[in-house]
Amino acid sequence: MSPTAQTNAGRLVYSVTQITREIKVVLEDAFPQVWVEGEVSNFKLHSSGHMYFALKDPESVLNCAFFRGSNQGIKFQIKDGLKILCFGRVGFYNKSGQTQLYVERVEPKGVGELQLAFEQLKERLQKEGLFDEAHKRLVPMLPSKIGIVTSPTGAAIRDILHILKRRFNDIEVLIYPVKVQGEGAAEDISRAIKEMNRIKDIDVLIVTRGGGSLEDLWAFNEEAVARAIYASGIPVISAVGHEIDYTIADFVADLRAPTPSAAAELVIANKEDLADKLDSLMRILRKYPLEAIERYGQEIDDLCRRMDSHAGHAIEMGAEKLNSLIGMLDALSPLAILKRGYSITLRMPEGGLLRGVKGVKAGDIIETRLAGGRLTSEVKKISKEEAR
Repeated sequence: MSPTAQTNAGRLVYSVTQITREIKVVLEDAFPQVWVEGEVSNFKLHSSGHMYFALKDPESVLNCAFFRGSNQGIKFQIKDGLKILCFGRVGFYNKSGQTQLYVERVEPKGVGELQLAFEQLKERLQKEGLFDEAHKRLVPMLPSKIGIVTSPTGAAIRDILHILKRRFNDIEVLIYPVKVQGEGAAEDISRAIKEMNRIKDIDVLIVTRGGGSLEDLWAFNEEAVARAIYASGIPVISAVGHEIDYTIADFVADLRAPTPSAAAELVIANKEDLADKLDSLMRILRKYPLEAIERYGQEIDDLCRRMDSHAGHAIEMGAEKLNSLIGMLDALSPLAILKRGYSITLRMPEGGLLRGVKGVKAGDIIETRLAGGRLTSEVKKISKEEAR
């Protein structure tokens, strides 16, 4: 008999608290460590950071509590409908009278945790438009200054510097050293991209590291890095891992290089190749100078014909408009007024316009302009009319 139970008329009687405590002890002793498989339903993320959900199969439901201290390291998103494996202990929650699983670890069923996290983040960022081609910028053909975000001690930086020196050895290179894997790597990389953007004369940015496992490359699958690349004002080349490796950074970047070495090949043309192309063009021009001149001459003729056509049309339109304006001006001109029987009188010799008799005296010389000529007169007499 339990020491907390009491007898009543020969019967063993427990209080609610007593029996729930007994159930709790029995369950936790029976299932201290257990894996449970099921489909997530009724998922809730509490403001405290604790997660609550149910695991179900066609016949049963088991409530689960996944506390903040245990769920901090999870990479993927738990959501309704997701099939998962949960590791933990079975317990009994006295206040609600429910059996539940206290979860300590979660794995997606049928696919690895990191792979699922990769697919979930890829889908979400794609819907937001971070992978859109319209946002991608052109990488300059001959940059004068290249920025590189990578580990200063890895093979990636050695390969890139070697190829850049061989292809075009007078290019300026600025390296921002970062962690490329492990805790804090994603924050390092995203911060470096932002800092590089504060340097105004960098023409292109390479974000890179050598090969490794999915776990090794994971920093380049973090949302912080993806958003830093998307926000970069400098064109970004992503060169992470081997040719078969794809990261979220590759999808956001303006250009994806399959390897760090390939990034160096893509970022700048070979000086010798450019010199060879230039020589080839010069040989063609020397060999066929007349053909080139004739071709350009024909293009010039075509342009001239188009210009003549457009100019003729423009002149016709302009002439029509000008004639209209001339007609309007002619109707308003003083000469047209004179033709209608009016005259204009000027005080001589200064030629000031007389608007009335005020200021005019006998003996003044005046000039009267009429249609067809002028009359010069001497004022003999001034008669003022009374205002009516």
